[in-house]
Amino acid sequence: MQNQAPPQASPPRALRWAVAGSVIVMIAAGGLFYYASKMAAAKRQTHHDEVVVNIHPHSCEPNALTVPAGHASFRIVNRSDRAVEWEILDGVLVLEERENIAPGLSQVINANLQPGDYTITCGLLSNPRGTLHVMPTAASDAAAKAKPSLVTFIGPLSEFRVYLSSQGTALIKAVTALGQAIEAGDLAQAQALYAPARAAYQRLAPAAQRLAELDNTINARADYFEKREQDPAFVGFHRIEYALFQQRNLDGLTAVAQRLTTDVTTLKQQLLAQSLPPEQLVSIMVRNLNTLADVRASSGEEERYSHTDLNGFAANLDAARKVVGLLRPLLGKSAADLLPKIDSAVTAFDAELNGLKVKDGYASYDTVSAEQRKHISDKAKALADLLDGIDPALGLSGL
Repeated sequence: MQNQAPPQASPPRALRWAVAGSVIVMIAAGGLFYYASKMAAAKRQTHHDEVVVNIHPHSCEPNALTVPAGHASFRIVNRSDRAVEWEILDGVLVLEERENIAPGLSQVINANLQPGDYTITCGLLSNPRGTLHVMPTAASDAAAKAKPSLVTFIGPLSEFRVYLSSQGTALIKAVTALGQAIEAGDLAQAQALYAPARAAYQRLAPAAQRLAELDNTINARADYFEKREQDPAFVGFHRIEYALFQQRNLDGLTAVAQRLTTDVTTLKQQLLAQSLPPEQLVSIMVRNLNTLADVRASSGEEERYSHTDLNGFAANLDAARKVVGLLRPLLGKSAADLLPKIDSAVTAFDAELNGLKVKDGYASYDTVSAEQRKHISDKAKALADLLDGIDPALGLSGL
């Protein structure tokens, strides 16, 4: 009689589950790999038109660029050892900029460029400047013909000119008072007058930042100079701020204050002498608020010695509110649904800042928590995004 082979024992249940689990993991991994590959490909497709500019300690690579007119994206990579900025200049006027790009990181500038030749700055203010040539296209030619009549915007632009004049006068008065306290050797009084003078400047900042050379003299931080605070070219508000709140010493500051008074007087003159195209009336506010949201609200870099950043934020909001008021009649006809959203965003930003008021003004920014800073940034960004919809609504989004 043949011996029967013993029956095969079925695999233990744990083993069966392990095999099944391995198969599932392999399938999931394959799916994740496919998804990641598709996302990476999509990202490459999205950014394939970016122009990459590498900022080195004393130069940019490339330093001569050519792009077609219309929307252009520039990825600015900081390969130096300090925070830098990159700007597109039309003569003395700033068209687009990105500030405080940290070492080893990159930021993107999205610009809507008209045909022409422009200048680009590169990191330190002492670095050589580059060139940007924007070639005309069929779309840019068509857009130029389709722009609305300037007559429509004479009223708002004229009223904004009045605003610049009155705020320029207030700035000169505030800086003169600050200089007088410094000349008198009164440190406490000078410290008290610094914040009002800065707020007066910040109400003009969106327009003033178009004037590259003058704004750098008045408002540049120490980071953008070779020797930082010790650099002879470091003058203006932040040199005074450094002496008042960091050094707490007025030695040699009288000449700096006198230079600042001269420069803000020239600023008022140049702001009134420069024509402002209607499509830049809103865009300068958008750029200012985006800088506030992306850089200043998070790090407090603007007033690093005095920590009076909140005063500046409120003044920036005043300027944005003024422009919305000037364009309100036009928006009421062309974008009635946009106005309530903008008004709501202005109110929300204002309420966020008001929540940080103290008896004598605003809280010192070094006492503002990271969460509160995030809220400020979010409110500024939300307002900037809504303001960015004004030009399309008014037929001013060129290309």
